[in-house]
Amino acid sequence: MSRIACIVEGHGEAEAVPLLVRRLAAELRPGCVPTIRPVLRIPRSKLVKEGELERAVELAARKMEGPGAILVLLDAEDDCPALLGPQLLRRAATCRPDKNPAVVLAKREFESWFLAAAESLRGRRGLPQDLHAPEQPEEIRGAKEWLERHMPPHVRYSETLDQPAFAALFDLGAARRTDSFMKCCREVARLLAFEADTSD
Repeated sequence: MSRIACIVEGHGEAEAVPLLVRRLAAELRPGCVPTIRPVLRIPRSKLVKEGELERAVELAARKMEGPGAILVLLDAEDDCPALLGPQLLRRAATCRPDKNPAVVLAKREFESWFLAAAESLRGRRGLPQDLHAPEQPEEIRGAKEWLERHMPPHVRYSETLDQPAFAALFDLGAARRTDSFMKCCREVARLLAFEADTSD
């Protein structure tokens, strides 16, 4: 059985990321139902500080109580994922190399992946039936606001409700046109392969 601990930054991600990892596992390794535990929620502003990511990784490793891997998934916001990601990965790997940590930074926001697959969310959570994905979803500042603008006037985007709901629904293939989601897919595949090797 694959076991993956997740470190995320928001309440929405705490629910959405385990859903996403299980969906990817079902696609990448049919029959694999990974245990996603623990899921630690720590603000991004804290995690990027020296020593804080290390504390989170150590805590996740201790709470795991056995073999497993660690996935850190954060919004890149205005940082370049190709620069910040490797820095965070070095810190995490130095702390607990035995947990084969992976770091994924969603370019701009986690919700950018929903924008890339917007057609698959038509009619869901108040989104219109004629919704179209923007051409460059990862370049949009405020993906949450983009979704909210396409909802009825009285409806507000809710991270705790909409993020998990959309994570369970969005088209994974369509989202793969974004570089950061492709990175997420590769890293989850790597963690699942690592877990399969260590459990043999």
